[in-house]
Amino acid sequence: MNTAASDNPSMDFSSLGFARVAAATPKLTIGDPLANAREILNQTQALEQEGVSLGVFPELCLSGYSAEDLFFSDALLRDTRAAIQTLCQSKLPLIAVGAPWRLADGRLLNCAVVIGAGRVLGMIPKSFLPNYSEYYEQRWFVSGSDINETEVDPDLGTFHIRVDQLFALGEYWVGAEICEDLWAPISPGTHAALAGADIVCNLSASNELISKAEYRRNLVTMTSASNFCGYVYASAGALESTKDVVYGGHGLIAEAGTLLAESQRFGLTGHTLVSDLDLPRLAHDRRLNSTFAQMPRQRPFRRVNADLTVAPLPKLKRQFSKQPFVPEDEDEFAARAQEILQIQSTGLARRMLAANCQHLVIGLSGGLDSTLAFLVAKDALAKLSLPAEHLVALTLPGPGTTTGTLSNAHRLAQSTGVTLNEISINAAVDQHLSDLEHDGAHDVVFENAQARERTQILFNYANKIGGIVVGTGDLSELALGWATFNADQMANYNVNASVPKTMMAYLVRWYAQHRAQTDLAVVLQDVLATPISPELIPPEDGEISQRTEGLVGPYELHDFFLYHWLRHGATPTKIFHLARLSFDGLYSQEVIQHWMLQFFRRFMTQQFKRTTLPPGPKVGSVSLSPRGDWRMPDEAGFQHLLAEVSQLLAHEEKAG
Repeated sequence: MNTAASDNPSMDFSSLGFARVAAATPKLTIGDPLANAREILNQTQALEQEGVSLGVFPELCLSGYSAEDLFFSDALLRDTRAAIQTLCQSKLPLIAVGAPWRLADGRLLNCAVVIGAGRVLGMIPKSFLPNYSEYYEQRWFVSGSDINETEVDPDLGTFHIRVDQLFALGEYWVGAEICEDLWAPISPGTHAALAGADIVCNLSASNELISKAEYRRNLVTMTSASNFCGYVYASAGALESTKDVVYGGHGLIAEAGTLLAESQRFGLTGHTLVSDLDLPRLAHDRRLNSTFAQMPRQRPFRRVNADLTVAPLPKLKRQFSKQPFVPEDEDEFAARAQEILQIQSTGLARRMLAANCQHLVIGLSGGLDSTLAFLVAKDALAKLSLPAEHLVALTLPGPGTTTGTLSNAHRLAQSTGVTLNEISINAAVDQHLSDLEHDGAHDVVFENAQARERTQILFNYANKIGGIVVGTGDLSELALGWATFNADQMANYNVNASVPKTMMAYLVRWYAQHRAQTDLAVVLQDVLATPISPELIPPEDGEISQRTEGLVGPYELHDFFLYHWLRHGATPTKIFHLARLSFDGLYSQEVIQHWMLQFFRRFMTQQFKRTTLPPGPKVGSVSLSPRGDWRMPDEAGFQHLLAEVSQLLAHEEKAG
């Protein structure tokens, strides 16, 4: 029976670097901090039950952002202080609430009050005070950008009021900014991220105008992208004064350019928005990005560590796509498919100009990879205003070729007006094996002799017509080393080099549905229905006898492993548990573990094939080009990775 990781009582996703955060908008009574504190405390109690580690509440939520001249009231400021004391009862590891705070010299600040471990850990004042259009904050508050005060309060304890503070949450760091700060050209939150904040909170009171929500959403998402951080945005709700403007209670949670969660707006009750941040992913992205590392830093931030721990997470409140390379939204995929094909065909067309050639040669097997490369080659010729006849397709049947794939190759050429030459390699392979005194076994020599004979013909034919050889191998095959060295591993230019196998099928299907004429579309559907195979072993009863996924494993699993291993730098343990979640009901944990062992064994031992790869265009965020994204020694150790994967289920059995 398959046991889902989400239902495993021994699993704690916080140990894999996930932290649950919340953007909360409380039910508000303008000008009554004590009533508001009770509402907020009730929300924190509910969030505690959900495993939240960080709760973020709106700007000035203890008093109400729209309290106006009530901010001058001694009673309001007295009650705000008492309300903060009430919130120190919160059991959440960390909360950030908005409140007015008067300094000893009489200046009034708009602050994010950070509370944890039963006390005030610090206050971060708002730096940029809007005083235009409907805003007139400078009537009440002063900028906190240069404030550096130490408060010694008999009830709230000793804490600092300054912008440049970070607060520890387990091994991670939290910074904060307030509303307009985010709109500044260089925001305090950016400085906090550069100082090491993994999570930036924004306590906001952003009113609603036509299209402002979209702008706000984009701003939050892109800020999380440029700062490589988690961003938690909590805005004031509809119970603020509507005398001149309306507030919507917009909540947003983003992570490195991805919007994880968004609240409904305009509710008249309190609400919360909860999601889980993948914090090691952010650290990995920062390590990779040299621009982030080279950005100048301000003076060192003060770091406040109250020994807070991240709440345990037996389940996650986010999903991970089974096919992370493929967009789930159909419209988004359509745009992505067109862009990928444009990148591939433009790269190939530019290569032809550099080589001063007008002909392309491709080995057309009738399988998925060569079919996509064939379609790209056609597009490249069109870019150069060259006729389809300048693409020469060679189909090279051998001992393992079936009539189905051979028929696919002929029909692809016929439906597109492309020249197809059929050259049997049977005699050449027989002669070669005879020269080697081979015993006729269907072994690696038998298979690789076919692959290398085909490559020899392709290159020599390209020499004959003054063309270049178009490579067809895909990213997934390169990751697994599922290619014959100095055979299908080689080409003049490989258009599929950074397209994973799971994306291949979607691209060909999209082409069939949106760009192909009827006869070509029919052939493409037949290609999609053909089992993935190198066809190097003789068929059985005319059918393909060598199925790739039966030998190396399901490509959807390998692409999932590859994406999280390269793109996010995840550990094998983390990848395993995410795979258990994503493929629950499709693959048992034992099957996932088995193919993960195969993935790491093959990935780590096959680098020598990737080190000598021909050029090819990068189309996505994951690439194995030895000149670009992935540089790795051919001799890297890997037994520790296999040992980690091997122990995964042993740990599960012991815990159970």
